[in-house]
Amino acid sequence: MVIRIQEADFDLGAEIKEIRKGDLQVGAVVSFVGTVRDLNDGSQLTSMTLEHYPGMTEKALEEIADQAKSRWDIRNTLIIHRIGPMLPEDQIVLVAVTSAHRREAFAACEFIMDYLKTAAPFWKKEVTSEGGRWVDARVADEVAMARWNKS
Repeated sequence: MVIRIQEADFDLGAEIKEIRKGDLQVGAVVSFVGTVRDLNDGSQLTSMTLEHYPGMTEKALEEIADQAKSRWDIRNTLIIHRIGPMLPEDQIVLVAVTSAHRREAFAACEFIMDYLKTAAPFWKKEVTSEGGRWVDARVADEVAMARWNKS
């Protein structure tokens, strides 16, 4: 398991190569990259800043990855989440999961993203054409996370 909180951008290809390197049991790699949109709730987004609570955030992400590993037969997980100021098109987050088979990797990757959007201690401030605003968790994200509690 690799978890990194960083200001710097990441190279998707290099990260995928690294997570599967040397593990001949890997038959699937599933990844998700989240990026900054230029519109949110009808407002033109000019920039976004992500903040976190050092130490607490890494621990929360480790717990999410551990939960995924206990639910599915996965080989490895990678979570990179950026903090600091970002512009539209910038990469925000990378979640990658390796496993022997694709179904396990797809499910675990989706689970991690659903929990990351709701349970990880990040705070997002958007600057739009109407000014700055802190962004609350979306109801849709809460619903997505809740479905995992039924399984």
